[in-house]
Amino acid sequence: MLDVHVKPRPADLLLPLVAGFFQVVGTLAAQRWQIHAPDLLRTPLDPLGWALLLTGPLALVVRRHPVFGMLVAVDSTALFMALGYSYGPVFLSPVIAFHHAVAAGHRRVAWPVWAAAYGFVVVYTVWFAPVPTRDWFHLLTVAALMGLVLVVAEFSRTRRERRAERARTEEEESRRQASEERLTMAQELHDVLAHNISLIHVQASTALHLIDEHPEQARTALTTIKQASKDVLTEMRSVLSVLRDDAPRSPTAGLGLLDDLVGRTGLPVEREVTGEVRPLPAEVDRAGYRIAQEALTNVTRHAPGASVRLVLDYGPRTLTVRVTDSGGEGGEVHTEGLGGGNGLPGMRERASALGGTLTATRHGRGFRVEARLPIPETPE
Repeated sequence: MLDVHVKPRPADLLLPLVAGFFQVVGTLAAQRWQIHAPDLLRTPLDPLGWALLLTGPLALVVRRHPVFGMLVAVDSTALFMALGYSYGPVFLSPVIAFHHAVAAGHRRVAWPVWAAAYGFVVVYTVWFAPVPTRDWFHLLTVAALMGLVLVVAEFSRTRRERRAERARTEEEESRRQASEERLTMAQELHDVLAHNISLIHVQASTALHLIDEHPEQARTALTTIKQASKDVLTEMRSVLSVLRDDAPRSPTAGLGLLDDLVGRTGLPVEREVTGEVRPLPAEVDRAGYRIAQEALTNVTRHAPGASVRLVLDYGPRTLTVRVTDSGGEGGEVHTEGLGGGNGLPGMRERASALGGTLTATRHGRGFRVEARLPIPETPE
């Protein structure tokens, strides 16, 4: 059911005035001949008749309570008829009130009231009118008109519900997109911070290990730390800038930055690129870069000093990113305390979000991470 509380609009406040005007003018015009017509013999308006004539339009003011307004309009009109006042557009108010009630979703009440109103018309016309009649064509015409009112009201209700449902769907879609953007931002920040802070941690450990006996090598490690801290600030600004209204809607990391990434790790990395190298969709390009970044980060965490083989295979429909390390050397500095983190689950989520797969398994003394990311077909 739709919300019964309908916020009034200026046009809604004018409607009772317009309905009241037409009912008064129309009834006065009809009264001129109906009170003298031998087949009608209606009663002229008196104070009670005027009150009943205006009650229906006044009931239209209570848009916040459409059922109450409909009951008042229908009952006042029925009493107006039962007291023998002239026929005219007095039926306008109950028609409008019934439409409002159905459009607001109160069908279970409105339909029986409308059926009862038609039953009253039949009983009154056949047995209690000043000049009773059994003109069934007239009764069928009234039934058809009241049915038409019902159909129009139901059509209006259906349109209103569809608009409300469309608005709800659009709002939910907007919230879903905003949530996905926040998750993407969180994942981007995790990858940026995890990689660079892990690199800083490893290089700081190396510098502390070498500073007494090999100060020149320690200097190199400290230089790497300086560059990594600068890079993490730059990447964080890039990722966070997407929150601005005038900024790009997606982070700028991609496979084109892979050389810089490899250079920052300080690991001996052998690169191999196969297939037709070409521009990739932004989401595939970014996911490939972040997966390679996270895999290299894991090497610096858990296998310092290992050699790495990084393979990019540009297939016709799939980009394959494969990172294989040889395992840490016994004499290298270990990096306890970094924990497992969210690296592998995060990589799997990135691959899965694109419809791809990611495997992470032991490979000899080392470890291998392999992601297969589908490349969407580009329209001709």
